[in-house]
Amino acid sequence: MDPTLAEMGNHLSDAMKILESGKLESEQGKERRKLSWKDIPGPLQGDRMQYVGEQGHMALLGHSLAAYISVLERERLRKLTTRILSDTTLWLCRLFRYENGSAYYHEDDREGLVKVCRLVINTHYEDYATEGFTMLSSKHPVIYQSAACRPGLGQHLCSQLALPLSCLCIVPCNTMFGSLHQMDVALLDKLIRDDRESGKVPLLLIANAGTPGAGHTDKLSRLKELCVQYNMWLHVEGVNLATLALGQVSSAVTAATKCDSMTLTPGPWLGLPAVPAVTLYRHEDPALSLAAGLTSSQPVEKLRALPLWLSLQYLGHDGILQRIKHASQLSQQLLEHLKTLASIKTSVGELVFIHSSSSGGSVEGYFAGERDVLDVLNRWLGEQLAQQVPLSGVDVVELEDEGTCVRFSPLMTAAALGTQENDVAALVEKLGEMIPVLSCTLRYRQDFKDEVLQQASLSYIEDLSWPGLGGVRYEPRATDLDEDKRQHSVEKINNDLLKKLMELDTDLYFSGGPEFCEEKNCIFIGMATEDLDVAELVETIVSIGREIEESGKLFENMTEVVRRGIQEAELQLQKANEEKLMEEGVLRQIPLVGPVLNWFSPVQASVKGRTFNLAEGCLDSTEPVYSVKAQMNKEASLDSPKSITKRFPGQKLFRRHGAGSDSVSDTSSVSQLEESFRETAEVPEERHVHIVEETALSDQRVPEGQETESVDTLR
Repeated sequence: MDPTLAEMGNHLSDAMKILESGKLESEQGKERRKLSWKDIPGPLQGDRMQYVGEQGHMALLGHSLAAYISVLERERLRKLTTRILSDTTLWLCRLFRYENGSAYYHEDDREGLVKVCRLVINTHYEDYATEGFTMLSSKHPVIYQSAACRPGLGQHLCSQLALPLSCLCIVPCNTMFGSLHQMDVALLDKLIRDDRESGKVPLLLIANAGTPGAGHTDKLSRLKELCVQYNMWLHVEGVNLATLALGQVSSAVTAATKCDSMTLTPGPWLGLPAVPAVTLYRHEDPALSLAAGLTSSQPVEKLRALPLWLSLQYLGHDGILQRIKHASQLSQQLLEHLKTLASIKTSVGELVFIHSSSSGGSVEGYFAGERDVLDVLNRWLGEQLAQQVPLSGVDVVELEDEGTCVRFSPLMTAAALGTQENDVAALVEKLGEMIPVLSCTLRYRQDFKDEVLQQASLSYIEDLSWPGLGGVRYEPRATDLDEDKRQHSVEKINNDLLKKLMELDTDLYFSGGPEFCEEKNCIFIGMATEDLDVAELVETIVSIGREIEESGKLFENMTEVVRRGIQEAELQLQKANEEKLMEEGVLRQIPLVGPVLNWFSPVQASVKGRTFNLAEGCLDSTEPVYSVKAQMNKEASLDSPKSITKRFPGQKLFRRHGAGSDSVSDTSSVSQLEESFRETAEVPEERHVHIVEETALSDQRVPEGQETESVDTLR
């Protein structure tokens, strides 16, 4: 065995021991870490290290070893890096069936394609190394790219190669025949012939083995024939290239092994952090490969392969195949379940897409807005699934033809997340719960809009970005207010209305609207279920809004009445004090004389109670008030508590009778709710504030047992 490799193996063993000892000492050092980190501000506090697993530690260890090896003696470094590079390249070529290939390791997964383009330019333009861009001006190079390629890839190539964007040709996908995500081969043939006739040089074609959006594979065999015919370079990339390592591979993907170059991303496929992407290519001239930057004479650059070299050895051939096979089985498992759901449309490459639609196959039959509403509902579906089943790795993608879809791509996520079959089962279960909700919401959106438009006091808010029934705004009926006061009234009523709706015992979700909603002072209602009574919901909103509006008007009127009444009461109290002064005389008001005089000749003063009538704004006697109050207390003690509802325990509002197991009610919940708010918010015709006339001066004294109260404030 090479002594250098043996030495590196020893260092590797030592490093693994350090990692293991670090795990053992982690508990011992936990308290010490807390003490040393307690004064560090902001998000640096606490242990933020993500668990990456043993194979992840191997990849990270490779970076540390690369730094160590780079300081070795030059000859030993050259031998070691050559061995690492050749071993890794050989393993990858055998794993992915790419015979006689060379490899370029790079951090940015687009960098390999940039180097390949340089190689092709050097091949087609012999004097490019010396003449540079002047060689390209006479014969314009053309790079062809599928419209389904990842966004910005062609622009990045032109930027890195200092080529104008006119050198980039976007080839549309099939619009009439075949898949909507596969390159139109016939149109590509025509574009190449037209470019050749105009004096341009067809240079390179970028094809997909698993498009970034839908996971489809182009017709690689036919594309390879075109490239051979027109002396073009064929480059392939995509997630489906991972399946080349399996025993059984589709013929469409197998054709990728005949391409001139391909870019692999083993990090996501195998769950390996911080490992480079790899571009495998075939070219017979090492000098041109060196000029293009695909090979390097610097040993340190060859150490980029070291993390991957360690990780591949750690996983082994069987471990690598098992991870890729497991991801493929998860896709198949989900696909089988999705076929049983009528409202789900699937688009299958090695990726599975979930796209809900109405049971009738067209959304136009329910409401206007068409795809926009389906898109926002699909986005809601994807976000809910990702939140409730995080280990599934689902996400939301935007496709040009299908719109917003939910993507399940285990080849890119399963290894890192540790996705298992039970996670897919949980995903299917959640789908089964959410699809009926989507269908009901689609069905009830137009019904909700129609009900709202029939109410004069409600305005319907059209916001296609809201995943739910829609939005409403309560409009006050007062027309004598100026614009500022009206806006203030609208804001207050709708804010109070939203609070009251959120307090109701219902399964519906009420909100002030999306984060970036242009409409203000409105209420949005969330997703609906099968037993929702839309008419009852709208009537309840109107009823509560009317109660809030009337209560506000009563409060404003009461404020003015109270203000005028207080002024009148003050005048009457002042007049009563003057009359009292005249009745008792001036001597009784003198501090020293008054108590003596009162002792010899007591005054039998009576307290005259007053009530302040809020409805009429005047002072009345208190005698009728106390008599009525006594009678009311007597009647209240004889009556039993009044029930405002006849709903059963656990029963929610807005449920149609007979629609669900818990929706059994003898009376309409709208009438019950109106009665409830009427009983709690109803204002009596007369509200009384007691005012007691002031007796003499505050410091006047009377004999014991004959005191009188002096009250000069409103109670």
